[in-house]
Amino acid sequence: MTTTHGQRPIQPREQLDFQLDDDIPRFWNGGDPFKTRLFDAMSLTFPLGERYFISAVRNYRDQVADPKLLQEVKDFTRQEAQHGMVHTQFNELLARQGVAVAFSQRFLDWKFKTQLKHWSKAFNLSYTAAAEHLTAMMCTTFIEREDIIGPFDPRMRALYTWHSIEEVEHKAVAFDVLTKVAKAGYFTRILGLVYFSIEYPIGVMYMVNKMLKTDGFGFFKRLGIWARGLWWLYKPGGVFLPALGYYLSYYKPGFHPWQHEEMGHHGVWMDAFERSGDPIEASDRVLAAVRAA
Repeated sequence: MTTTHGQRPIQPREQLDFQLDDDIPRFWNGGDPFKTRLFDAMSLTFPLGERYFISAVRNYRDQVADPKLLQEVKDFTRQEAQHGMVHTQFNELLARQGVAVAFSQRFLDWKFKTQLKHWSKAFNLSYTAAAEHLTAMMCTTFIEREDIIGPFDPRMRALYTWHSIEEVEHKAVAFDVLTKVAKAGYFTRILGLVYFSIEYPIGVMYMVNKMLKTDGFGFFKRLGIWARGLWWLYKPGGVFLPALGYYLSYYKPGFHPWQHEEMGHHGVWMDAFERSGDPIEASDRVLAAVRAA
């Protein structure tokens, strides 16, 4: 059985300055359009997605009897709300650069309101717990690899490192409410992951393609961009295949998120941030530690 690792405390952090100014390059991820727009597409989902996650967990807040879990729900809410605020700031920068933003926000607003209205509370929470699992997986996939985070603009690396740190801290909250409070069974838990695993990549890739169009890339140019981008994502040793075992672990009966230990450089970030209060400096320290490992 997989070893359960020590839980990290959930620490909401507010009023962080990522210096998200208009001089951030249009293709801030090493000058690569696909790699940049992939992360930009994810950012477009975060403000409304985080609000939806908060609502899904809050549906059960009055039923949480465990004081520790209740405090974790409150801290989860504060962290997710802050993520939404910061990514809204970045998404507004994208809009000023002429990137197609409004279309996704209209759709996502309709989508999440529809889910909350028509899905059961348990399945909304299952969807949320699944999203948290994949987010924690991506945090480890991205932040622990120099070949992925090294080309980032330092400000964007700081943003995604901070977001990853906090996602790992609260990764088990929705899962614990789902299994301990909503008392959802295995089928409900797994169905949420299956649905999210199909739906989310399709939505993100649609947004990537739409943004590449607004960047002025014609059909044949986009074909080349997509070919290189998909190879980068799915090739052996690429972005996602090394994390396949992490993803599949969710399907095991008896799984719990703290059976995984992500973000081996969490402590490096914490030490640097506590000394400086600067998420950019803390992110730079993480990158240096990744390079030295």
